[in-house]
Amino acid sequence: MTAKIAYDDVEVGTELPPQTFPVTRATLVRYAGASGDFNPIHWNERFAKEVGLPDVIAHGMFTMAEAIRVVTDWTGDPAAVVEYGVRFTKPVVVPDDDKGALIEVSAKVAAKLDDNTVRVDLLATSAGQKVLGMSRAVVRLA
Repeated sequence: MTAKIAYDDVEVGTELPPQTFPVTRATLVRYAGASGDFNPIHWNERFAKEVGLPDVIAHGMFTMAEAIRVVTDWTGDPAAVVEYGVRFTKPVVVPDDDKGALIEVSAKVAAKLDDNTVRVDLLATSAGQKVLGMSRAVVRLA
């Protein structure tokens, strides 16, 4: 696969389509099974509160993975992402109800680099709080 977005068609400031990702306790249980991360802060409310958290929280790597989907959906090719990094700033708190939490992600092209690459800066929030800081990806375009 190759990116469906052409480097020449992108300018600094180009906004990627924003997306919202729902997260429920069931989502966290499935992710724990797939990742092997069974830390009880991600599924046991009593334990999470005992260690000082407000409630069960989403896995940081899960949150990071959901956020980059905005970029991979835009490019049409997950392999177009050549670098990606974040800082975890706030947890995504996932209540035990039918709604769960939402991770809202927006992104824009922040710089055009060499070799048909661009830097994309992402903004990920949940419940009005920024949950990822310094969230940046370098993407190779067509």
